[in-house]
Amino acid sequence: MSKIDYNIFLIGFMGAGKSTIARSLVQKLNFPLIEMDERIVKEQGMPISEIFDRYGEEHFRDIESELVKTIGTLEPSVVSCGGGTVLRPENVENMKKSGKIVFLTATPQTIYERVKNSSDRPILNGHMNVPYIAELMEKRRPVYEGAAELTISTDGKSREEIADEIIRRLEE
Repeated sequence: MSKIDYNIFLIGFMGAGKSTIARSLVQKLNFPLIEMDERIVKEQGMPISEIFDRYGEEHFRDIESELVKTIGTLEPSVVSCGGGTVLRPENVENMKKSGKIVFLTATPQTIYERVKNSSDRPILNGHMNVPYIAELMEKRRPVYEGAAELTISTDGKSREEIADEIIRRLEE
């Protein structure tokens, strides 16, 4: 039986493995899964790109912040966060109140390999290349590192190895 009785928030750049690792953790811990972006899409009845177009990024971030607060009131879950969730300090604060924040990292080359065939990455449309990804990652890295209580590299590891490493390190 695991000693983990709190939320596990997975953060990181798109393609770092948040959704994939979240599913492995859910199986190992028998926790519910919360995919923040999917949940917002379902609750708002429109894709995130449409929320941005219609109401602006600020409105989307407000919805995201409300969801973080709600998650804090639910049973312990594995939460795959949207790439920008930790950009707001209040979200980081609320996440830490109800769980631990795990930063999944990967090299720009690995990220590129994982997302290059994806068309639903609006931030990369027209910029699907390693240098652009590296630049974006570098901009966000200090925020991710500042929020994280645990940092795990996903390069060259199986999803099982990564999930086991997260559980082991959280239980230490």
